[in-house]
Amino acid sequence: MLITEGSLVLFYYNSDKKWLIRAEKEKKLHTHLGIIDVGATIGLEFGLSINTNKEKRIYLLPPNIHDFVMKSQRSTQIVYPKDYGYIVARTGLKNGSQVLEIGTGSAALTTFIASIVMPTGHVHTYDVNEDFMTTAQKNLTKSGMINFVTQEKFDETRINQLRDIDLVIIDLGDPWNYLDTVHPVMKNGASVVCICPTMNQLENLATQFHYSGFIDSDCVEIFIRKIEARQGKTRPSMRMIGHTTYLGFARKIIK
Repeated sequence: MLITEGSLVLFYYNSDKKWLIRAEKEKKLHTHLGIIDVGATIGLEFGLSINTNKEKRIYLLPPNIHDFVMKSQRSTQIVYPKDYGYIVARTGLKNGSQVLEIGTGSAALTTFIASIVMPTGHVHTYDVNEDFMTTAQKNLTKSGMINFVTQEKFDETRINQLRDIDLVIIDLGDPWNYLDTVHPVMKNGASVVCICPTMNQLENLATQFHYSGFIDSDCVEIFIRKIEARQGKTRPSMRMIGHTTYLGFARKIIK
């Protein structure tokens, strides 16, 4: 696959030094590794490499959803990719699923969820902060997920018009206050997942699940530790992403 003008390219030096840039004529990227001639990549094939003016080799990779998420513009703390896989596995999310998200933020999680439910599914996402919504729209457009997402300012009456939702995601400071709002629009047996930064939030949430018509609750925290795999001296990395959030899951029943 060739890089064309306007293509998004991941310029990769190593796992800590990589840039997601759109290929445009005459464009150059100044880095501590030297100048990367972005425009010179037009017409090259993904997988090849170029050198900076300091003779540092940079590889040209097609970006995937993980790249878009980690290189997204951020106005808020994001849900990290380490949590994404468990959310999908725990909730049964798939192509065609209808998703309601309250608390778009920078749309990192929205981007990933849209990539799973596309092309026949859809994400309906709501936020109250217009600056966050503007940033989210830019990130969704850049990742190519914008057509599978409807963004709106939070309005409970609009949410009440939705039906047959397969998954609800609530990323707010008081998710338990929205369980009664989302319950009527969900399919019976559908899942809700709430993002909780602190344990007292998680405790309030787990208590409210019972009163709002949800069972099969599950509260988890997920860690991931990288391994520095090198011949003769492989060991766990001394650094890792520690606590980012707690996840609270439950499934709807008929009250």
